[in-house]
Amino acid sequence: MIKNKIVYTATHQKASRIIVTVLMAAFAIGMVIPFIWMLSSSFKTASEVMQLPIKWIPNSFDLRNYKIVWNIGDLAPRDYQFANAYINSIVVAVITVVSTLLTSSLAGYAFAKMEFRGRNILFLIYLATMMIPSSVTLIPKFVIFEQIGFIGTLLPIIIPRMVSVTGTFFMRQHYMEIPNEIKEAAIVDGAGEFKIWLRVMLPMTKPAFASLGVLAFLWNWNNYDEALVFLTRSECYTIPIALNNFIEEVSTQYNLIMAAAVSALIPVFIVFVLFQKQLIVGLTAGAVKG
Repeated sequence: MIKNKIVYTATHQKASRIIVTVLMAAFAIGMVIPFIWMLSSSFKTASEVMQLPIKWIPNSFDLRNYKIVWNIGDLAPRDYQFANAYINSIVVAVITVVSTLLTSSLAGYAFAKMEFRGRNILFLIYLATMMIPSSVTLIPKFVIFEQIGFIGTLLPIIIPRMVSVTGTFFMRQHYMEIPNEIKEAAIVDGAGEFKIWLRVMLPMTKPAFASLGVLAFLWNWNNYDEALVFLTRSECYTIPIALNNFIEEVSTQYNLIMAAAVSALIPVFIVFVLFQKQLIVGLTAGAVKG
């Protein structure tokens, strides 16, 4: 009787796992299909894109659409400045990611491991700023940046994002998981606060550090609202603004739109592929306690 019950339970668990796996696989395929269609359409002609049923593999993998988007050769009717927007987005992303990692890691360490008067109150006030919608601060920031002459440059979308409240909270939580005895041992060895952070704490939070870097890159690469308000000159446009303007100009030429969209996703794809393991470990750390 007990043996039959054990066999039934094992069979039931196996069937449940198979069902869950099939459902997750179907969900994953459903998520990937639009990206496959986008990639396929970027190599098609305008007429091929509209064909029904959908032809997933184009007749020829022609790079003409990409040449038009990037203004290579004399195929494009005009320069859409997509390459310039690409460079601007990379500059913004690199500067903001590096500064976000540095400030968030240092502030997170201070709030987690350093004892000073008013630490908890200051941290609560710091977190309270997360409750303010970013759209509310757009006009005040525009006025401030206009008065100091930053409007029309990349600085208005770089400076406010050099410090991240979310990043500080994220790193603080990971630093708090490190036992205080490790810091005390480093103090006994004569290490100062900065050396403890750099040589002891930071290496122990590498997955979280890498995860924050990926998230910061995505936040800044896809920054649209602030770029739309602050970037008044076309020479300073970033990818979200340039892509939106490109879509408005080419209208229903979906093959060109898909080529531009694929180009915009390439850095995101590269960053995710390179750091996906660290991203998963960093986001799931502490979720399971043994």
